[in-house]
Amino acid sequence: MLKNKKGMEMVQVAILIALAITLGLIFRTQITQFVNTVFSDLNA
Repeated sequence: MLKNKKGMEMVQVAILIALAITLGLIFRTQITQFVNTVFSDLNA
């Protein structure tokens, strides 16, 4: 029973990582623009 639960947790972690990577690729330009704006405001 413990191995099955641990395997399901690994699958959930893998799905969440894949989702985060996918969202990062989809919104890459917006994220880059936001980070550049934040750093330029910090340097000013």
